[in-house]
This record gives sequence, C-alpha cells and structure tokens, in this order.
Amino acid sequence: VARDVQLPLSRILVRTSQARQVGATRQQRQEQMSTAFRVLTLNVNGLRSAVSKGLMPWLAAQNADVICLQETRIQPEQRTKLDCALPGYNAEFLDAQSKGYSGVAIYTRHAISAAKRGIGVAEFDAEGRWLQFDFGKLSVVSLYLPSGSSGDVRQQFKFAMLEKLATVFKSLKQQRVIVCGDFNIAHTELDIKNWRGNLKNSGFLPEERAWIGSLFADGWVDTHRALMPGKSEYTWWSNRGAAYEKDVGWRIDYQLASPALQGLAPRAQVFRSPRFSDHAPLIVDYSPSIF
Repeated sequence: VARDVQLPLSRILVRTSQARQVGATRQQRQEQMSTAFRVLTLNVNGLRSAVSKGLMPWLAAQNADVICLQETRIQPEQRTKLDCALPGYNAEFLDAQSKGYSGVAIYTRHAISAAKRGIGVAEFDAEGRWLQFDFGKLSVVSLYLPSGSSGDVRQQFKFAMLEKLATVFKSLKQQRVIVCGDFNIAHTELDIKNWRGNLKNSGFLPEERAWIGSLFADGWVDTHRALMPGKSEYTWWSNRGAAYEKDVGWRIDYQLASPALQGLAPRAQVFRSPRFSDHAPLIVDYSPSIF
C-alpha cells in the first residue's frame, strides 16, 4: 500500500566514531542494548522550539534505537541553521508541502533496508504524515494523524484518512511493525481526564474511538495500555487553563505493535518532564528479539 511520493525530503547523515552519548556510559549503553530495543516517540510541536528547550541532549541521553518525531514543522533550508543532528544517528525528515505545518521524522542508529514515505493517498501524503523505516524483518513508522479540532472540513478529512489508514494497518498486520505517533484520538475514558465534557469533540468522537478500537480488535497492541491496564496516564495537555499543572490531559500518543510483537514490550514510560512541547515523550522497551 505504501509508496514513495515526491515530497520535500531531507536526510541528515551523521557519520561519527564517537562512542559516548550525553548522559550514558559505555557500560549503560551495552546493558541497555543487551536487554531492550528502545523506541521513543514525541510530538515536538515545532522542532525549532523543542530544540531551543534542550531536546537534542535529552534525546541523546535516552539511548533509543529509534526516535520518531511528529509535527516537526520545519523545511530543509531551516534545518541547515538548526543543530538537530544526533551523534551516531541517521535521520530522515518528511515535510509537509505547506511551510510551518505537520511533518514527521525518524532518527536511528541502525542501518535501514528501505524507507517508505506516505501511504499512496495524495492529500494525506502532501502533509508529510507517514514515514516508515524497514530494518529487515522489523518496520517502525512515525505517524501524525490529522486533527479535526479546527472545524468540520478538517474533521471530515480526518474521517476519510482513518478509512484509508484502516486498509494500511490491515496490510501490515502480518508483519513485524511498530507504528508510533500522535493519533489525535483518546480511546477510552481512562485516556482523557474530562471525558464527559469531550464526548462531542474531535479526538474523542465515537467514530474515532471505534476506529482505533477496531485496530485493537484486529490484534494490534496498544503497548502502553497493555503494560498499565486501568491507569490514567496522559501524553498531551492543552496550553489553556493550567491543564498541565492540574493534569487535565489526554492520552493520544501511542506505540502500536502488530500482533506478531504481542507480549514483547516489557516496559513503557511517559516522561512528564522535562517539557519540550505540549506532548510528553513515550518510550517503550521491546525485547531485542524483535530486531
């Protein structure tokens, strides 16, 4: 289903023999590599802003194998002026055609066998929302689903794209895949603090919740929820009304694992601080056997 599309695309090739990364010793890195394949996802809400808040040293210290970013909102010419490289990692950015909008990226310290950009739907792909890295038998996706909160036009676009993506998820079901990102959907009442007040709002509409629920019914695993059943832990807070301070949040950032990876994620963690955007990073450690 996925195919390459002609979008602005930039690859930062970091070639370094540097063994040390910020905040991690050689022994710590070796221990982490022997026990987990670590994947980190974060909606940065503008990469330039997140970098100014110290994102890159923090990312380096997490010692992740793959880092998925969403809402990068940056163009190639802007990246040349931004210190957004990570020593020891290669990175690709898939940008929206419109400046200052959307965009996704993946950083990895492993060699990839293929990169797939988009899902073959022109209006979706023009917004830079799906970037997939294949590592032989494993694939990792950085996905940024549209929001419908600005009005009916965008909500209808979101519904249309959910229908298209259902087919994509179906096509990937038998493979070893981790889809990371901002889905802009809270699944259940556990995933949103003020669920009663949002029953008619984008992100918690019955149709949206049914869509993501259908993925789980089809065998896809919500790795964070599987490890923390019954716990309310949020990944996004509005900038209004002291929502972060009051923990009035939504859990809309996920790492979905295909059925073949079920039971192979022993640990997940949401990092409420430090803050780099209105979203929190989600890190999931997987069994090294998946790679």
